[in-house]
Amino acid sequence: MYKIKYYLILILLFFSCHNDDYESEVYIDTYTKLFSITKDNILEIVQNSEFENLREYLKYDISLYTITYNTTYKGRNIKASGIVAFPDTDGGIPILNFNHGTTSLHSDAPSEDLIQYSFFANAASAGYIFVIPDYLGFGVSDNIVHPYYRSDLTGQTVVDMIRATRELAVIEGYNFNGDVFLSGYSEGGFATMSAHYNLENNNYSGLNLIASAPAAGGYDISGMLDYFISRDSYHVPYYIAYVAIGYKTSYDWSLPLSSIFNEPYDSIIPEYFNGKFSGDEINSVLTNSIDELLTSNFINNVYTDPDLKVVVDAFEENSLDNWVPKNKMIMYHGTSDITVPYQNSVDTYNNFISLGASTNNIEFIDLLDEDHSSGALPYITDLFDRFEKLK
Repeated sequence: MYKIKYYLILILLFFSCHNDDYESEVYIDTYTKLFSITKDNILEIVQNSEFENLREYLKYDISLYTITYNTTYKGRNIKASGIVAFPDTDGGIPILNFNHGTTSLHSDAPSEDLIQYSFFANAASAGYIFVIPDYLGFGVSDNIVHPYYRSDLTGQTVVDMIRATRELAVIEGYNFNGDVFLSGYSEGGFATMSAHYNLENNNYSGLNLIASAPAAGGYDISGMLDYFISRDSYHVPYYIAYVAIGYKTSYDWSLPLSSIFNEPYDSIIPEYFNGKFSGDEINSVLTNSIDELLTSNFINNVYTDPDLKVVVDAFEENSLDNWVPKNKMIMYHGTSDITVPYQNSVDTYNNFISLGASTNNIEFIDLLDEDHSSGALPYITDLFDRFEKLK
């Protein structure tokens, strides 16, 4: 592992870039080069896999790194982590950020689960600097509870990794051309849209957002709340608990979980979000019954009980359906998805258009008859083709 000295990075950036092209802050903290893979090996790995039809895009050897970098949490600096793959080319190359779906296990973080994510990182062979964040609460920051569906923290964490990767490219001699593509599925779709919002609403020099492709995310969190409390049952109750514990810890709510969840679930939930239990294991100690999981007061009075105002405010604050994206965005969602409901994405898209977003910039792709699990593969296949045309 290489511990990067701030002054060294600043010198490298100064002599490799124009002064007005980059911010003076240093984001990268440490990096480790893990290994390199030849193009021939990548083609062999991908052959006969579910991604075999992407072989035509794979052109370069790649090198894989883990990195730690600086971001913010509760107004203070915190270290975050992830993995980066560089293609072996002297040409100018864009960044392709990929944001993973929901997990509660620390061992599932990209920088920990290198067998799975080094396979995904083969996408760098298509001529991208491939960037996969762990998210806060995983990897080097696994001492905190993951702030699940916090759009501000998630977007900043993703963007700060992109900025750290830009610095690493300078250090390692890769030619990042400034163009950025964003992608992600499920929670990763939410992270993608959060990062898109962050990039458009901050003046980051040297980062040119070409397009994002958020897929199957719950962007209207208030709408997700309405969806949950209107149902008799929900088959992934740990998602509901995850939002609650993530908000309670990241906002430092004094509101007890017993204001939201019935016993024994209000007591169980904090014990199970410590990174040691899978989503299936957490689901097994909760209940699919909404009436049994949530208090009757929460179900019936969440919008009127003043004690619950912090919940409503947080859901509204982190919803991503009330702005006008200006850069290219291609939204995807499976039409049979009831885990993160398809209609949530449709409503978000319609809100964008009604607020003045251009239909030339914002597209919506129906993944016909796909549910939350089956939609990922056709999404990845389609976005690769679309991103290649935008390069």
